[in-house]
Parts: sequence; C-alpha cells; structure tokens
Amino acid sequence: MLGTRVDAEAKRTARVLAGLATHARPVERALALRQAAAAAAELVDSLSVLAPAVAGEGLPAESTSQSFFRVREGELSDQQAALHGVLVVHRGLEDLCEAPLSGADLALEATGMRQAVLDLTGTAPAADPDAIPLVAVPEPAAGASMESVWSARWLIGHQVHVLFNICAAVAVADATRHLRHGDRDAALPRLADATVYVRGFPAAMTHASTVPADYYMTAIRQTMAPPSVDVPLSGRQHRGYKLFRAAMKDLLSVIPHSYEQLAARAPELAEARGALLEADIVDGERHVTLAYSMVHLHRSIAQKPEGPDNAVAELRNMRHRRAAQYASLIRFGDHYAAGAVAGLRHS
Repeated sequence: MLGTRVDAEAKRTARVLAGLATHARPVERALALRQAAAAAAELVDSLSVLAPAVAGEGLPAESTSQSFFRVREGELSDQQAALHGVLVVHRGLEDLCEAPLSGADLALEATGMRQAVLDLTGTAPAADPDAIPLVAVPEPAAGASMESVWSARWLIGHQVHVLFNICAAVAVADATRHLRHGDRDAALPRLADATVYVRGFPAAMTHASTVPADYYMTAIRQTMAPPSVDVPLSGRQHRGYKLFRAAMKDLLSVIPHSYEQLAARAPELAEARGALLEADIVDGERHVTLAYSMVHLHRSIAQKPEGPDNAVAELRNMRHRRAAQYASLIRFGDHYAAGAVAGLRHS
C-alpha cells in the first residue's frame, strides 16, 4: 500500500500508456510520448515523496556488465522497487520521444512498461473510460549531440530490457507457485503478464539499437571489450535474464506435458503456456535479425578465436535449440528444428 496519490498517478500513467498513439504521425506520436513521460514523472514524484531513491552508483557492481549498463542489485522495499522501476520507465519514455522505433515495437514496449507500472506499484488498472486529464509537458531541452544521445540510448534501452527480464521472472515464478498449489485460475493471469514482458524483450532491445550501425561498430562496441573493460560483455552476464531463464525452466518442470496432453485437461493453461513459449521463440528469432543489422557477419566480441561461428550463427543456433525444446509444448511447434537437433545429438 503506497498511498492514494501513488495509486492515482500509477492508474493515470497506465491509462496514458494503454492509449498511446503508437502509429500516429511523427509530431502527434512525439507529443503523445511526451505526455506519457510527463505522467511517469508525476508518478516518480509521488513515490519520491515517500523516500528518495537509493544512490545506485554507490553500490558495488557484481559484474562488468552491471558496471557498464549502470545496473545494480540490492534488497529494496516495495516503495524503492517501485521508484527505481518507474525511473527506468520514465527514462525510457523520454528517450522514445525521439527514438525512431517502429510503431509495432513501440506498442510492445509501452505495453510492457504499463504492466511494469501496475506490478511494481500493486495497482489495479482503472476501469472507467473517462478522458485522461493532460499534464503539463515541459518543452524539449536544448539538443545534445546525436552521438551522446545514441550512447545514452544504448544504456537506456538495455535498462528497460533488464526491467522486463526481472518482472517476467517474477511473473513466471508466481505462476509456477500457483500451479504447484493447484491454483490454475491464479496462474493464468500471471502467465499472461509474463507474456507481455517477453513480447517486450525484443522491442526494448530494438529501442537500444536505434542507433546507426556504423556508430555502434566504431564507438559503442569497442567500449564493451578489452581494454575498455576487463572481460568482453555478453548476454550471459545479464543476471536478470538468467533469472528469467531459470524461472522458465522451473515452470516447465511443473507442466512438462505436450500441448495435446495439456490441452485435453486444461485448454486455457495450454494456450497461456503456448503464448509465453511462442513469445520466447520470437525473442530469439528477432535477436538474430537485430544482430545481423548491427554487426552483419562479424564475430561476437565474447566469442573465442577458435569458435566456428559468427555472432548471427551462434544466435541462430540458440533459436533452433529453443524451438526444438518447445516443439511438442506449443500448438504449432517447429518439428523440423526438433528433428534436426535430435539428429545432431545422436550423431
């Protein structure tokens, strides 16, 4: 219970995000995003009144990745977790006012942000359809150099991705706990929430990557490898993503049945699990195409020199393994990939 003001501001922010004009003309879309950012700023203010944010830079980084992406771990109260999560949402919305993200990806990222606001503040979405009162929108600040905007965007988009990872891991863990206790009705909405976040994964990564590929290769990529950092940065170092993967593994240990078996006794659960797994496969697929657009056929900075693949091929193999694992668990499984992976294992 974070108070009536927080509840009201969270409801308003969620409603603004739900109604965001993601496919409007550029000027109208930018204004809508500025309204959303202003609403999130009001929510930040309402949470900050209760207690100021923790100085994250004062906490030790547990990995090179945490240090680079300005991410820290620590025990937080509900109020502090909400405040820091909404700060990530606010920064993301401010950057999206100018980031050239597609309308489809903007819709996915905004939906994930809305779900994060509701989950972090413990707020139920507003039911009334009344018009949302507009908030004062500050004029855009004097323009920084495009290079500094691009460098900041790389961090901001990744922080949104981390937020979605953690929120998804919690939602999946909640659903798994409910299923272990036989409460299927409570598990279903949490699986739906997790699916919202997972659909937002590639949107947030694309947001981070709305920078020129040449600038990424010459100015950003080199800062993520020695001598700029001690060890090359890799997705394997993202603890939030590892928490999500562990939560998914636990979920499938509780409901390991094929799609047909599960649909025969619990059709809604089979569909909810299937939607989550499909989103997870698509995240892998989009990571492949995003990497290709940024690095083309170059090797990953984290790959060993003797490795056989480049970054895109390695990510494609990860997609195939994930699709093979899920082939029997979803309605339209990739049985070609499953057969190929099985053949490789037995060769």
